Amino acid sequence: MGQLIGVIGENLVADHYVGLGYDVLERNWRTPSGEIDLVLSSQSAYVFCEVKTRTSLEFGHPAESVSRAKRNRIRRLAMGWLEENSDRFSSREVRFDVATVLPDPNRLGEWVVDIILGAF
Repeated sequence: MGQLIGVIGENLVADHYVGLGYDVLERNWRTPSGEIDLVLSSQSAYVFCEVKTRTSLEFGHPAESVSRAKRNRIRRLAMGWLEENSDRFSSREVRFDVATVLPDPNRLGEWVVDIILGAF
């Protein structure tokens, strides 16, 4: 069930970014060192996004679970992605976002997507 909730959240976040004019370049980009949930681009930026989906706030806000170690790992992975894709790399800003997905308390069966731009 937890994996399904994660997939739902990543799909909602990807759709949210697309609605804002971003292109989804990668989903679940993996290396032996870890994974980046979403790699996106706009005309001015590459965005590396960590997606956290929860069904409640019982264990705290989802963004709180992105530890310093996790942020550092994502930064290292992003450098690897940029090196691996240097043929596509142009002079763009690099940004690290955290996206949270929670059930909408006002609409049963709906979700709320919140993007924390430049979270780290």
